[in-house]
Amino acid sequence: MNALIFAAGLGTRLRPLTDSCPKALVEVGGEPMLGRVIRRVVAAGVDRIVVNVHHFPDMVADYLRRENDFGVDIRVSDERDCLLDTGGGLLKALPLFDDDEPILLHNADILTDSPLRAQIEAHRESGACATLLADARDSSRRLLFDGSMRMRGWARADFSEVRPAWLDVAGLEPLAFGGVHVVSRSVEPLLARYASVRGRVFSITDFYVELCGHEVIRGFRPSESYRWYDIGRPASLAEARAAVGAGML
Repeated sequence: MNALIFAAGLGTRLRPLTDSCPKALVEVGGEPMLGRVIRRVVAAGVDRIVVNVHHFPDMVADYLRRENDFGVDIRVSDERDCLLDTGGGLLKALPLFDDDEPILLHNADILTDSPLRAQIEAHRESGACATLLADARDSSRRLLFDGSMRMRGWARADFSEVRPAWLDVAGLEPLAFGGVHVVSRSVEPLLARYASVRGRVFSITDFYVELCGHEVIRGFRPSESYRWYDIGRPASLAEARAAVGAGML
């Protein structure tokens, strides 16, 4: 099983912490977030990991070496020349995976105990192009799903903007994307085609919004309760550290 961990972000909202450290190495409970995410995906059965880097890339590479790559095959997708965003980052990283297994994508700044194995299995069973962790929580932007949890579009929380613009939102459920997703290898030519039109720097969310009109993208909403923190914001970082300190994660 493969995984790509997005660790290239600038972490501007966490300054001054990220003035001397990449966001992926910000510590929660005495351990860098990157290490927490790697251990989590390895526990879910992943044995090939690609980590993309841009901000303080050598610090990330040195950290991985010190940890002996956590006992699995870890490769680095170097974006120091140009930060490619999540969609462009995935497209650049794809040649580093040499089999047809799906790829688990996980943001390095997301701390959660959502059930990864269940999400991976749901993706395999559905045959979807992508399967996205999605749930009801506060967010300024939402993905829109029909009753079968197939993604149909995107909207701002107040529906002042909807994409595609012609979409009838009646009956669709707005859910927040959780930064954890699984993609099939069939996504590669679709990503390449999208990049040929939009350029090499693009968001995976924008790609999904365009793709969902003609490819199956499903939401994964865990049946059991779980915790979720975006440590890229100071308030959420503090909450995550408190949760770890209390033994909740």
